[in-house]
Amino acid sequence: MGVEIKEGEVSETDFADMEEFVRDYLAASVENETDGGRMRWYPWHSAEYRFNHIRNVVALSDTIARQEGADRSVVRVAALFHDVAKLEAEQDVHAEAGASVAKQYLDTQRDVPDSFIEEVCRGVERHSYQGSLADVSMETQCLMEADLLDKIGANGTALMLLRMGYESRSHMDTAKMVTRVLERGRKHADRLESDTAESMAHQRLKRVRWFREWVEEEIAEIDRQGVLGDH
Repeated sequence: MGVEIKEGEVSETDFADMEEFVRDYLAASVENETDGGRMRWYPWHSAEYRFNHIRNVVALSDTIARQEGADRSVVRVAALFHDVAKLEAEQDVHAEAGASVAKQYLDTQRDVPDSFIEEVCRGVERHSYQGSLADVSMETQCLMEADLLDKIGANGTALMLLRMGYESRSHMDTAKMVTRVLERGRKHADRLESDTAESMAHQRLKRVRWFREWVEEEIAEIDRQGVLGDH
């Protein structure tokens, strides 16, 4: 059976089928690379990480769309496909490649209006746009804000700590690395337009600041103990 879009809604069953397609597509992208896949020198550039990121963006964009009055079906499907080509295409063209994959998939489904496909593909294609989010449709804005938010907070912090381990950095560098998360997070937050996304970013950055303060306090205590132990 194909996907049937009625009154701007996508059923959970249809959406689950789309999720399965995206997950399988990402996995195949890695398997098809003879050198282990593009950008695989960092362990989080994997099909599993990319799919989890996509699911995070779907959830975040749906929350923003619900609060801001955007078309949730368009937003959720665009979010699902936004990074589908991330592991097989170069960074500067992965959005266009993803839009092509989304169109090919949706074109095979019956009862999907052309207008719905066009809106979804427009969101996927423009999600990497570096200009003002005020320049894009509300649905694309929801996707872009969600994509930025997933880099802020716990997920962005965890990725930075993974990078520390990969680069064999000492835990004493933790506060410095978390500061990078904050700096990048503030830049991402400055681009947000909706009240919903701005509120979410504020809460996430607040937690990162708290984590950095906790780390700095414990590192300072370790330093003090080291000085005392030298005497």
